[in-house]
Amino acid sequence: MIDKTVGSVEDAVAGIQDGDTVMIGGFGPSGQPVELIDALIAQGAKDLTIVNNNAGNGDVGLAALLAQKRVRKIICSFPRQADSWVFDELYRAGEIELELTPQGNLAERIRAAGAGIGAFFSPTGVGTELAAGKEIRTIDGKDYALEYPIRADFALVSGLKADRWGNVVYRETARNFGPIMATAATTTVVQVDELVELGDLDPEVVVTPGIFTDRVVAVGTRAWLDEDGTFVGGVTVDGQPLDATDAKETAR
Repeated sequence: MIDKTVGSVEDAVAGIQDGDTVMIGGFGPSGQPVELIDALIAQGAKDLTIVNNNAGNGDVGLAALLAQKRVRKIICSFPRQADSWVFDELYRAGEIELELTPQGNLAERIRAAGAGIGAFFSPTGVGTELAAGKEIRTIDGKDYALEYPIRADFALVSGLKADRWGNVVYRETARNFGPIMATAATTTVVQVDELVELGDLDPEVVVTPGIFTDRVVAVGTRAWLDEDGTFVGGVTVDGQPLDATDAKETAR
C-alpha cells in the first residue's frame, strides 16, 4: 500500500544534512511552509543553500532560519523589501552569499531541473551584470544568456490538501513556486492543512501528482489564517501592518 504520510513535521524534515540545497516554496508569506521551516530550525542542519523567491519576511519562517545563521547561500529573485531586515543585516556583514536571479529565470531554472533540461538560453539579464561570465548567443538577431538548472536535495512545499499517495492541491496563489520545486528535488516534502481520503481530490484539479511527492504531513489550519482563511498579521511592502482587505489579498 502506498502511503507517503508521516506523523510529524520532525519526521518530514529528517535526513536534511549540513550543506544540502533546500528549495522552499512561497512568495513572501503566501505559500511559505512555516511549520516545516520551524522543524528544520529545530533539526539543526546548517551550511545550507536555500532557493526561494524572497529572502525572508519579518522574523518568522525563512527569516528565522536565516537569523540562526544556518544558511550559507541563498538563491532568490527578490532579497530586499521593507521587512527583510534579517537578510539585509547578514548580507551587509558578509555572513551570507547571494545569487541574484531574475524571477522568470529562477522559475525556469527550477522547472528545467524537473523537466530534465540540461540548460537553456534566456534574454533576461543580457547586457547587465547578471549576465557577466555567461555564454551569450545570438538567436534570430537577439542576444540570449545561457542559464543552468537549479536542483535541490530537498524541497519544502506548502499545499492545501493531499491524499496518502501524495497528490496535492494548493490554495489560490499559495501555489506559486511549489509545483515546480516539487519536481526539481531529490526528496519533496509537502505540508498540507488537511489529509483527505483517496478519491476525494478531483484528478482534474490535482496540481502536483503523487509521483513527485515523497513525504506528506498534515499541520492543520495555518497558524496565520483565521476561520475564513484570511491572513492574520504581516506587513505591506511599505512596512505598514496589513489591513483586512490587504491581508486577504496577500494570502491568496
